[in-house]
Amino acid sequence: DGESQKRRMGELLSEYDIAVPMESRRITEGFGLPDIALWFLTDHEIFSRYSTRKKPRRFKEGVALASYQSLQAGDYVVHIDHGIGRFKGLETITVDGRKRDCLLILYAGDDKLYVPIEEFARVQKFAGKDGAPTLSRLGTGAWERTKARAKKAIMDMAEELIALYARRQALPGFAFQPDTQWMRELEASFPYEETPDQEKTISDIKSDMESASPMDRLVCGDVGYGKTEVAIRAAFKAVESGKQVAILVPTTILAQQHLNTFRDRLSRFPVKIDMLSRFRLPKEAKAVKEGIKAGTIDIVIGTHMLLQKDIEFKDLGLLVVDEEHRFGVTHKEKIRKLRTQVDTLTLTATPIPRTLQLSLLGARDMSVINTPPKDRLPIITEVALFNDRVIFEAVERELARGGQIFFVHNRVESIEAIYSYLKRLLPAVQIGVGHGQMVERSLERVMLNFLEKKYQVLLATTIIESGLDIPSVNTIIINRADKLGLAQLYQLRGRVGRSTKRAFAYLLVPPLKMLTEKARKRLRAIEEFTELGSGYHLALRDLEIRGAGNILGAQQHGFIEEVGFDLYCRLLEEAVAEIKQTGPAPERIELKMQTDLDLFIPEFYVDDPNLRVELYRNISDIRESDRLGSFAEELSDRFGPLPEALENLLNLAAARILASRLGVQRLVFKNGELFLEFPGDREFTKTEIEGWHKRVQSKMEFKSFNGLKMQVKLKDHTGEILKKTLQALLG
Repeated sequence: DGESQKRRMGELLSEYDIAVPMESRRITEGFGLPDIALWFLTDHEIFSRYSTRKKPRRFKEGVALASYQSLQAGDYVVHIDHGIGRFKGLETITVDGRKRDCLLILYAGDDKLYVPIEEFARVQKFAGKDGAPTLSRLGTGAWERTKARAKKAIMDMAEELIALYARRQALPGFAFQPDTQWMRELEASFPYEETPDQEKTISDIKSDMESASPMDRLVCGDVGYGKTEVAIRAAFKAVESGKQVAILVPTTILAQQHLNTFRDRLSRFPVKIDMLSRFRLPKEAKAVKEGIKAGTIDIVIGTHMLLQKDIEFKDLGLLVVDEEHRFGVTHKEKIRKLRTQVDTLTLTATPIPRTLQLSLLGARDMSVINTPPKDRLPIITEVALFNDRVIFEAVERELARGGQIFFVHNRVESIEAIYSYLKRLLPAVQIGVGHGQMVERSLERVMLNFLEKKYQVLLATTIIESGLDIPSVNTIIINRADKLGLAQLYQLRGRVGRSTKRAFAYLLVPPLKMLTEKARKRLRAIEEFTELGSGYHLALRDLEIRGAGNILGAQQHGFIEEVGFDLYCRLLEEAVAEIKQTGPAPERIELKMQTDLDLFIPEFYVDDPNLRVELYRNISDIRESDRLGSFAEELSDRFGPLPEALENLLNLAAARILASRLGVQRLVFKNGELFLEFPGDREFTKTEIEGWHKRVQSKMEFKSFNGLKMQVKLKDHTGEILKKTLQALLG
């Protein structure tokens, strides 16, 4: 089942002097071949370890390298100063008799740029649009103009966001009452343990609602990660304060799902909940509208019908909008007008990258739910050839445990042929068919019947990729998975595995020799991503960019495509900081470093060039000295004692962190001499300089012209001495 189990089994067998070759492969359960007296047993069947479930591991911020950033030769990259190029690979070059590794980047016109490892942080993998981006041309100023254009558009948008935020804060709002005994009872009746992210989000929403300013909070989190429960508690809080709640959803099916969930959770309390959608007969819809106007309906869940002119609330206090980006332009405009008057909670399942979340701090209140529920198990994903046995066994296994199945076939013209095939293969199984070219009402009826378990299998196109949350569906079969993009496969697979049951995803493909190399890579990637939340790496990169576009608008999405996602987030962060401090922000000090030390990871230490690039990226991403120490220990554990050139590199990384804290803009360390240059506007006191003399105890010289320049004669010429000197200067 995995490397650790393989090691464990090896250790147990070695105690009995049994030596056998071992490979780690995944099979879900054992089987026997009695004719040849051979049985296969899995680790969990031998040791009864199957049922122990750990809380899913959270990915750490910081050093762990997101696999999207693992550079491979041929990848497109963005250099902050020089623009978009193509990464060629690592090259070891010799400068002044010293060896160092550089990233080689090719630009338009076959221009080459060698980026020394200490400047790795200025290079990011380009993520912005499908297909090949246009390469920048070195030395023409075109990249600077593109960057300036993006910066201006970002600044305009950030100003608008912050002005809107400030206006909302200034508006008189309604302060909802603090939690009551009923709220505590509702929370105690939640059948699951709240995740830390959920608890934080609920706490943020409560304090927003209890303040006198109107709330406008965005909650992001994968489907099934507990956003609905967050909305239920916010709605209940509003109702307890005598206010009405409107829950706006993009589809009729979602409205029905929310109605069932809200009624189930609030059944013990005197709260009237109703729905307004096309599923309501005209007579029923009229009664709902009258109830909204009279105030007898506390919570109303509905589609865009809630935005019609004839809808009048007696006293609306909270608006909850689910997946706002899926509404049309006119509906969005109506939502925008409505949200200025009441507390608003917006929910989205599109993942929002942490970089963007941090960039928008102070311009938008945002909560992110990244933690999967405690008992959620990773989805077993298998790539298989299309054949009767695989499909029959997958369906039968799911039906045997009382579940339902999604069968995805993304071609409308042949979906009926697949339906006939499935009926022949599974004659006793009830199968529904749904696709985007059906009359909307018919499609909704099929979906609703599946939701109510009138069908055991739903044969559908990729329309199921968003919005359906059915815990009883724990198997998905995707036909011609090779034709779908990685992000789409990831989202489709996310339709299952919503309960505590083990979920299965089967990616059906034609014989492998018929697949392109790109399709094989995609399938391999999705098959490997069984770790919960792993999608926040490679597969979700595309979704994150889509998510950024959904939140920031189409025009901004265009600029993300022009400068790349990471640089866009950095420019946005700078714009928000500049506007918030009312006036031009001080220039971000870009520390430039030069040294004649050997700086590289020797090939004899790590021979895989891709892994070396990954380790360089890790080192450049570290922002805390303590983390560098533990990273050095990890390297020693994995590869053995550190060679001198790598120790130099780690010490230089520590020096970069320390020099940045000192406010240094240029550092040169050559021939045992350290030269530091500070910006012109940095002021120093006599006490500060005397303290340096006392702590460093080396010969120091100072010049003051366009900023302080300091020269220190050191006793030795090593990375360790450089680091210790900077530590002493910092005190």
